[in-house]
Amino acid sequence: MSGCRPFTLQMKRPRHQRLAIEFEGKTALQVYDGQNGWKLRPFLGRDDPEPFSDDEKQKIAHQDDLDGPLIDYAAKGSRLELEGTETVEGKANYRLKLSRKDGYARRIWVDGTTFLETKIEGNPRRLDGRMHAVENYLRDYRQVSGLTIPYASETRVDGVTQTRRMTIEKVVLNPKLDDQLFGKPVGAGGRAGAQAQRPAGVANTVASQPAAAEPSQ
Repeated sequence: MSGCRPFTLQMKRPRHQRLAIEFEGKTALQVYDGQNGWKLRPFLGRDDPEPFSDDEKQKIAHQDDLDGPLIDYAAKGSRLELEGTETVEGKANYRLKLSRKDGYARRIWVDGTTFLETKIEGNPRRLDGRMHAVENYLRDYRQVSGLTIPYASETRVDGVTQTRRMTIEKVVLNPKLDDQLFGKPVGAGGRAGAQAQRPAGVANTVASQPAAAEPSQ
């Protein structure tokens, strides 16, 4: 699979998430209500919602909430350590280790001048029978209603030449999102699920360049 795939990501506190990906005239969905998740993949001929696997549940549980990994980290039960300094894309960065209360740990690089996140360690991916390190680079920070948001990101997988790039086209803050959007989607037997994928409030609308490996959403 190659080329750009536009998608819409909607997020709501505490950990609700809905991802709609446009591909070959069809819409794939990944929905998470904070405890349970479902996926709908019509471009693979799977027109009925399927529950997340245990591995998919673990991956989405390790994703950041709306505030990101560093804001209120102590209140969330996480521990932060300064491991040293390192150059990232030609700029001096602090390398931090963030350990969550569930034991999950990863490294985050912060620009020494702007104090914005430049690189975040991602969930390792299994390719060719072994795990490969993943790094997510954040760029093109812009102000949106007083918040500083990266409009471009790139995911690199160790040992994989091709990368996945994402560019945000639009950000909407605090839209009104019904909790039903994050429930189990409707499959081929009912059209409501497909029609509800673009409500008035859209959190992020982006176009992506996928990597050779499957994205871990």
